[in-house]
Amino acid sequence: MRSTKPPGIHLFEHVQGNPLSVRSCQTLVLILTFFSYASYHAARKTTSVVKGVLDPKTSNIGLLHSPRFLYLDKCHISEKHVVLYGGWAPFDSRDGTGLLGDIDLAFLAIYAIGMFFVGHIGDRVDLRILLTVGMVGAGLFTAAFGVGYWLNIHSFYYFLGIQLIAGLFQSTGWPSVVAVVGNWFGKRKRGLIMGIWNAHTSVGNISGSLIASALLKFGWGWSFLVPGVIISLFGLMVFLFLPASPEAIGTEDDHLKEPGNNETVTPLLEGQADVAEKAVGFTEALRIPGVMPFALCLFFCKLVAYTFLYWLPFYISHTAIGGEYLSDSAAGALSTLFDFGGVLGGILAGHISDRLDARALTAASFTFAAIPALFFYHICGSISLYWNIILMLITGMLVNGPYALITTAVSADLGTHSSLRGNSRALATVTAIIDGTGSAGAAIGPLLTGYISAKSWTAVFTMLIVAALIAGMLLSKLVMAEVSAKVEAWRSAPVGDRFVSSVEEA
Repeated sequence: MRSTKPPGIHLFEHVQGNPLSVRSCQTLVLILTFFSYASYHAARKTTSVVKGVLDPKTSNIGLLHSPRFLYLDKCHISEKHVVLYGGWAPFDSRDGTGLLGDIDLAFLAIYAIGMFFVGHIGDRVDLRILLTVGMVGAGLFTAAFGVGYWLNIHSFYYFLGIQLIAGLFQSTGWPSVVAVVGNWFGKRKRGLIMGIWNAHTSVGNISGSLIASALLKFGWGWSFLVPGVIISLFGLMVFLFLPASPEAIGTEDDHLKEPGNNETVTPLLEGQADVAEKAVGFTEALRIPGVMPFALCLFFCKLVAYTFLYWLPFYISHTAIGGEYLSDSAAGALSTLFDFGGVLGGILAGHISDRLDARALTAASFTFAAIPALFFYHICGSISLYWNIILMLITGMLVNGPYALITTAVSADLGTHSSLRGNSRALATVTAIIDGTGSAGAAIGPLLTGYISAKSWTAVFTMLIVAALIAGMLLSKLVMAEVSAKVEAWRSAPVGDRFVSSVEEA
């Protein structure tokens, strides 16, 4: 389906009397997609912050050393609600932690399933409309979860159903924004550019944590309502102003020319203009070399990353740091440092992979380095707040680095693979396959954590370490191929030129 011109741009051009330049459209696309996907993550992050309020008990989560009386002064009943820190039925029961894990599973499972269908649809419809529907729907059902606070709803199936539908709408985000950015930007320094752009994930997590934490004192319902409103408002902005592709603002030949430059700005999805393209099917996309190894690697990378996303504030609030326990709001704020580390990791991984021209080697190196980081965070993070902060930043950088690289630059590389013979209508499908497979891991990690943490948090971190090890090993064949290619290229180069290229690149 041909992309249509957004009404906001149409009105702006009518008032100005001139069309928007390519540079202006690219800037607009980067800004809108950045904040749009940040709002997706802000909306889904709230659950992790509110967990400690819904299920405040500590006797059955593997923290037998935690004195239960620390929470007694927080438990009180108002005339209308079970207030704030007293727990919320049914999550304050003996099985409450497991129920919260089931809620996470419901959301992430439907999110992963929806991702495959959305990717298939995204290559066939106007991405601006798809994003708008997804964002407004996600906002409505995020807010609906919080409405349960004011309506005094205690039915597990109400919250389960809300999360199922919210997960479906959330699945529209990633394949759509990657495809839109792919339509507008070339391949030069793709890893670095998309690594910086991918900071929206961490920005969303940070803002979601801070907003939810700040609103807890007014009642946990506000922690869902406000992010729901925010993502809906950004959905309206997308509808009004997002040009999904160059053709949405006019003929490509006219608008892909930079002012004062005779060269055409090549979009990421460069192809043969004279070929009538047909959207790539699911099976054909699976056969693209590298898709399955990276998809399976992302399964385990997101298992680790999303366990932190959904359980880190809960873990912090129920772990003595320097001999003291933090409040739920303080734990939510502290957990944002993991995402700050993630921003650095995404940018660093993208830059390194560009310089080395080795995506698999970079991703595998980060995942293997994450293993000792996870170990030391669990063992030493409780020594003091200082050690917790430092180790959390390092762990966030190493865990989110390969996750960011695979979901952005790697997906874009594979979506424009030479085996597609110039077909530009594959990026959303390839992105959906990779991130959809990863999202299955994202669903399993938090679910297992809900049950394993009832026995021991040491067992949870053992699970995360094993997952990181498997993620790195899945890329071993691709890493060997990249290293072999580099060694062969170095050997075949003249002796005097072996070090010249590296100096020129620097």
